[in-house]
Amino acid sequence: MAATITQGFLDHKIFSIISEAAQEMGVRAFVIGGYVRDCFLARPSKDIDIVVEGSGIALAEAVGNKVHSNVSVFRNFGTAMLRYHGIEVEFVGARKESYRRDSRKPIVEDGTLEDDQLRRDFTINAMAFSLQKEDFGALVDPFGGIRDLASGQIRTPLDPDTTYSDDPLRMVRAVRFATKLSTPDHPFVIVPESIESIRRNRHRMEILSKERIVEELNKILVTPKPSLGFRLLDETGLLDYILPQLSKLKGVETVEGKGHKENFSHTLEVLDNVAAAETEAIAEGRLMDYVFEDGQETAQVRTEPNVWLRWAALLHDIAKPATKRYDENLGWTFHGHEVVGARWIPKIFQSMKMPLNEKMKYVQKLVSLHLRPIALVTEEVTDSAVRRLLFDAGNDIDDLMLLCNADITSKNPRKVARLHSNFELVRRKLVEVEAKDAIRNFKNPVTGDYIMETFGIGPCNLIGQLKEHVKNAILDGEIENSFEAADVLMRAKAAELGLTPVK
Repeated sequence: MAATITQGFLDHKIFSIISEAAQEMGVRAFVIGGYVRDCFLARPSKDIDIVVEGSGIALAEAVGNKVHSNVSVFRNFGTAMLRYHGIEVEFVGARKESYRRDSRKPIVEDGTLEDDQLRRDFTINAMAFSLQKEDFGALVDPFGGIRDLASGQIRTPLDPDTTYSDDPLRMVRAVRFATKLSTPDHPFVIVPESIESIRRNRHRMEILSKERIVEELNKILVTPKPSLGFRLLDETGLLDYILPQLSKLKGVETVEGKGHKENFSHTLEVLDNVAAAETEAIAEGRLMDYVFEDGQETAQVRTEPNVWLRWAALLHDIAKPATKRYDENLGWTFHGHEVVGARWIPKIFQSMKMPLNEKMKYVQKLVSLHLRPIALVTEEVTDSAVRRLLFDAGNDIDDLMLLCNADITSKNPRKVARLHSNFELVRRKLVEVEAKDAIRNFKNPVTGDYIMETFGIGPCNLIGQLKEHVKNAILDGEIENSFEAADVLMRAKAAELGLTPVK
């Protein structure tokens, strides 16, 4: 199937340059994949994939000479890449692939455009634009990708059992594309035969590396409505392989006619709430990221979604099944689920081969603290409680508040409105207390070295006692956060402990 495209998709100068270079070399070249798809969806794209019936590397080098651009060559993969006027162009030779049962790494042979399209994951990613002089701009669409774009369907070019069994990562990619491409006006769905095929082939997930799975999950998490992806993962049975702890949130248990909240649905609602709130805050420039460079902390306005905030939303109630209890007076309780959940985070991250650095600690902190602001909403908002929250959250306080606000869900709109209103009081109190007491990233005014010098003592437990006494006094509002006030209090407490200053 070939049809001439007239919408101006190939107006950028780079396409005519590639066409000219290909003609000079006597090879055929095509734009393929995501760029073609995104043209029809009116989505911005700065990544262009070029498939060549011949050497992709050689064509890239020829184009690089014409545009005076450096070419990065990846000979192990047979690919090359260059940048031109803000656009990244990747070249690869057309190929056909075959697979072994125990590996998703294909056996690769040189092939034609048709061979290359057959190896593509979905019909909407298999469309190509011709760059030949004789039919420049013609759409090559052998599997009905245009039809599937119009109807919002994720469909495989080949039999889905073949596609998914050969490379099981495509099962997660199907979920990712259905999530990423969906809009309120134009949803995308995985066709029923593909859904059934994924269910049949889900055991093939066992040959995938955790890193590649997480890479796809992260792309789902930063979409505008990530719940779509996780519901599809659940529907296809993939969730049990990927994150079984999340699957255990499903279901409602009833005792004496009393049931608890359906925690799986609640979690996905919170996840979507976080995505919407973060997107709005980014657009308004209200969120900051803090990075350390050369020993100095610098603040940067957040411009992209924080995937780790999305992970915190996904995992914030992960321990509820383990802490669920029924009390005759209180009904269903989940006491301590934030503590248990925080304790689980390192194990979950380790099992999924995710980083065990400050990113894991960030998620762990938000899971551990996610009930604290809500408790302030329902209780008296004291300066002391606010100071301690600021102390524990540090620079992550804004993300924590965003998560906690998103966690307010109920079928009672009046209750939700009241809690959101009270939440704003907490937010304003945080700003007020921080401006007055500078508790965020609190550093004790008196140091261990100063205590040892003042009293002529070496390292001992008394130093920790004095520092803790000063810290608590500041957080409780008994003294101001200053060296002078802290020094006076420290000396008074030291006298009680039998210490005499030597200076």
